[in-house]
Amino acid sequence: MKHWKKMVAPIVIASIMIVYYTGIIIFFMAVPGIPAALKIFMIVVPLVLAAVMLGVLINRIKEIQGGEEDDLSQY
Repeated sequence: MKHWKKMVAPIVIASIMIVYYTGIIIFFMAVPGIPAALKIFMIVVPLVLAAVMLGVLINRIKEIQGGEEDDLSQY
């Protein structure tokens, strides 16, 4: 992989964020006494954020592989 060094930081940051959101989901699933509607909301929101983070990571990897290392050049 030609651009491996440029992909390390996005992969590490996205992995940390996804693990963080997963931890939040596990925490709210384990806490008793929370109303079901609130529990569902507090599980769905981090799940959506983790999915968005994964999508952003995939797009960033495609940009780096395509030779677009600097996002600011688009503006």
